Parts: sequence; structure tokens; C-alpha cells
Amino acid sequence: MQNVNYITAEEAVKHVEPGNRVFIHGSAATPACLVEALQKRHRELYNVELVGITMLGFVDFDKPEYRKSFYFNSLFVSAATRDVANSEDGDYVPVFLSQIPLLFRRNILPIDVALIQVSPPDEHGYCSLGASVDIAKAAVETAKHVIAQVNPLMPRTHGQGFVHISKIDAMVWHVAELPEVNYAFESNNVVKKIGLQVASLVEDGATLQMGIGNIPDQVLKNLATHKHLGIHSEMFSDGIIPLIENGVVDNSLKKINVGRSVTAFLTGTRRLYDYVNDNPGIRVMEINYVNDTSVIRQNPKVTAINSAIEIDLTGQVCSDSIGTHQYSGIGGQMDFIHGASLSEGGKPIIALPSQTNKGVSRIVPFLKQGAGVVTTRGHVHWIVTEYGVVNLFGKNLKQRAKALIQLAHPDHREMLERDYFNRFEKAFIIHP
Repeated sequence: MQNVNYITAEEAVKHVEPGNRVFIHGSAATPACLVEALQKRHRELYNVELVGITMLGFVDFDKPEYRKSFYFNSLFVSAATRDVANSEDGDYVPVFLSQIPLLFRRNILPIDVALIQVSPPDEHGYCSLGASVDIAKAAVETAKHVIAQVNPLMPRTHGQGFVHISKIDAMVWHVAELPEVNYAFESNNVVKKIGLQVASLVEDGATLQMGIGNIPDQVLKNLATHKHLGIHSEMFSDGIIPLIENGVVDNSLKKINVGRSVTAFLTGTRRLYDYVNDNPGIRVMEINYVNDTSVIRQNPKVTAINSAIEIDLTGQVCSDSIGTHQYSGIGGQMDFIHGASLSEGGKPIIALPSQTNKGVSRIVPFLKQGAGVVTTRGHVHWIVTEYGVVNLFGKNLKQRAKALIQLAHPDHREMLERDYFNRFEKAFIIHP
């Protein structure tokens, strides 16, 4: 390891000045100690814009005293930023995950300071962005100042995440466990049924993309007897490890990155972070590569598994908002839905429970007022609920509506059939 002059977090964040735009590294790489040090300066800072995607760990910008100093301009809303992003002290930028690096590199959102978390430097002076390369690589390359939390518990991952210490202006040694998420604990009978339905669509030799959440994790549990699967996904979690160890995932039939699982970020438990550490079979790459449709489509049978908040009877998919309330973001869903549809034998899948925990139907006549359409009805293909599977590709509006009603919870089908009649048949009844 190279000799490095480490300083305190309080000293490091003095690089941040009023009026700056500050990037915060996301997901499991969220540099909590740097964020906390920045928050402590709130009395002397003003008009500081913060940008980033999913934040994990003890990060909270919703306190009144912080709102006077920081404006959170979220590129993907998560639990830590949801309240502030839906307030007058924050907002959300609708953007495909694959195109966020362009915002930095084309100076549309130029970065003054980047707060990142990295592994310790090796003997050549290279650190690793570890669990989150995604949009962080572009932020590091374009920021005027780079401040790094150096954490020996951050995995050193192979791929595009290496950063030389000459690029880093201030380094803070801080040992801290990475935030952990265990999707296996979030399963229930509905999720298990959906997992079986989706797994039935996965063919041997398929290249998988999994979105975030318990449904993709459940799907993976049902693939133990599959053969020669590949991974090219914006993220993955612990569920992929047994499939690699048991030879189900060998990436042997992929056309690019043959023999290697590709992702842009990792979120899971300590087991995952240890598994990917210095593992040449895992490549953690920049998001504009991983989520590039022209890259995705090259692999065979790309099976993209994503979810939604609600779907209307024509196939419009809302995945990022509940009415006008911004819940998450566009993310990479459309990147992979379109990429999978162009892949030879590909299957773009939207999988979701038929109703919410409160018994509200997720298949609806019309999206809520103000809801955002992430996947258009022109891009949608496979829809899966615990009640079945349907492929909407090539179906007209009436056929789609009838098919989706059969995927709805039985408690809501009468309501949906009534709306179907009023929309598609009532207007054509000829009265004597």
C-alpha cells in the first residue's frame, strides 16, 4: 500500500464552498462519514446543491437545519432522500440511468466536489470504487475536487472502477461496515408465486438482468436446475452467489464479457461484498456501458426482470411515482426493457404483485393523475403477477386490457371489466 497523507473528514470537506454542486457516491458506497462532516458545516454553507442516486446508510438531509443549506437534486430518489426530493428544498431529474454520466461530462450538471468511498490504494496507488462504479466514475473524472473516504472494508472490484490517488485531493481513513440489504427476508407467498412464474420464462443460456427488490431475488432461487446462464445487469445481490458457485451461471454463452458476470453496482450483505472482493469473475463497470442498449442486445436471450408501481389497461408502466409523489426514479428499467427486446430471443419482463399490501389494485384503468410513465406501452412485452403471465407485444388495446384483467386480483376484476366495457364497448352500442 502506498504512503498516503490522511486527514480528518472535517478538514477534507472544507473543499466544499457555498454555491457548489456536490456529488455523493451512492448505494453501498455512500460515504457516510464525509456526509456527516459536511452536514456539520451547515451553518457556514448555503446554496449547496447535492446530486446522486440511491443513498444507503445513516444519511438524512430532511432535517430543517440542513434544508437551509443544502438542496438535494436527486437523480434517483431513495428512502434517505424521498422526503426532501418531494419538498421545496429538493427535486428529481427524470433521466435514464445510462445517460447520467452525460450530465457530468457535457457540463449540464458540472460537479465541483465529489464525495466518494474507495478501497485502500494498492502498491501502484490505485483505489477501487468497489461496490458502486455506475455514475461515480464520470463524477470522479469531471469533478474539480475529489474527496475520498478510504475504507478497508470496501471490496476491491475488477472492471472500470480504479481511481489513482493522484486524482484524489483529500483522503480520509475511516473504517466502517458497508450498508447491508437482505432481500431474502422480504419474501412472502405472493412473491414466491411471482418468482415461479418469472422463472418459467427463463431459458437455458439466457443472460439475466435483475432490478432491485425481493422479486428478482426470489426468481434466482428457482433457477437452480438451469444451465449456462449469464449475468449482465445494472445491479445484483446475494442471490446470484449460489448460482455462480453451483455452475448455473457460467457466462459461457454470452457474446461479450464471456465468462464474467457484469454489473454497475452491488447491494447486499457482507457475504456479497466479500465474494466480489478481488474476484476476476465479476466486472463492475460504468453505467453508460452496462446499460447501453447496443451493448445489452449483443448477448443472447437477455431476460430483463423489473417491477412497477402500477400498470394501466393499455400497458403503460409507472415505476417511479405514486401520482405526483416521486418515489424512486426511471433508473435502468427502460435501458434493459428495450435492450432485451432487441436481443435474439430476449424477454423484457415487468413482474409485480396484483395489489398493494393495503389491497389496492396495481392493474388500473388509468394511471394516477401525475404518475410518470417509465416503460411506454410501445415498449412493454411480458407482464407477470401471481395470477399468471401474458405477453402484450403485438396485442391491440382491447386484447391487452382483457389479458391484464386476468392478471389482476380477483377482488378487482369486476371493477376492471366495468371500466373495460365503458371504454371499449359502450361507445359502440347502437341503440334502436
